[in-house]
Amino acid sequence: MQISNNTLYWIFTVLLSALMMTSVVRYLLDLETFISNFETLGYNGRIVVPLATAKILGLMAILSDRIKFLKEWAYAGFLFNFLLALEAHVSIDDGHYMGPAIALILLIGSYVFYRKIHFDKTD
Repeated sequence: MQISNNTLYWIFTVLLSALMMTSVVRYLLDLETFISNFETLGYNGRIVVPLATAKILGLMAILSDRIKFLKEWAYAGFLFNFLLALEAHVSIDDGHYMGPAIALILLIGSYVFYRKIHFDKTD
């Protein structure tokens, strides 16, 4: 039994979406803690709410196929976000780098299968 590219795209994308929405909800429900956490990582704490908003907008762009260039930019934005988060956690050696690493894997999986579905016509 072979899983289709479309099925794999949706598996990666749904898992990525769930992870991002979980982080948004956590940011907003415990805002003061996350502001402090961001400052510990070396970032300005005021970025938490705009980042939560950007994650929601990015997910809307990824889940929609209406504006292709916006979807590509959303993937790029998430890539930068996850790489910076991974680097920040690794640089302070706090042991919390698995979240960004998993998010990066889910993002890459979603993007690869999105490209296979829409741009690789050999499948």
